Amino acid sequence: MLSRVDFAPLLTARLRLEPVTTEMARGVVAGDLSVLAAAGLTAAEGWPHDDTVDGLTMPAKTGVPGGWLIVAGDAVIGDAGTHGPVDEAGNIEIGYGLAAASRGQGYGSEAVAAITEWLLTQPEVRRIRATTLTDNMPSRRVLEKAGFAYTGVEDNEAVYQQDAPGN
Repeated sequence: MLSRVDFAPLLTARLRLEPVTTEMARGVVAGDLSVLAAAGLTAAEGWPHDDTVDGLTMPAKTGVPGGWLIVAGDAVIGDAGTHGPVDEAGNIEIGYGLAAASRGQGYGSEAVAAITEWLLTQPEVRRIRATTLTDNMPSRRVLEKAGFAYTGVEDNEAVYQQDAPGN
């Protein structure tokens, strides 16, 4: 299982992905964005977005981190993470979202590519999976740009995956 120390800060050309701490997750879920200030961060317009609380509820409850805040400058524009630990077969699922004002600028592709690259360096990860609504073409393009292959539809969602090299 990927643990607290495993979630490392990630840097891209324009973004910083900051691991979500338990305190951050609990604060955001409770609606207290002042928890960002301790990390020198502010919330960008539209963040947290509609799915943020759902994504941070598990880390807030369990105290086990499961993702990153997506930061441009010093403003949190989105969040991304895993939907639980790596399973026995080496599979892990990711999710991601950006504030509406930050969409359409390539940030999603940049963040998902960095997370994917990092996850594939973890020895226990053999396959990364992601799903999105079938009609959410921008999200589907994010996954395709990050090297994911479309594998079909499951429960009305488009399913994508990327295998670790050699799998």
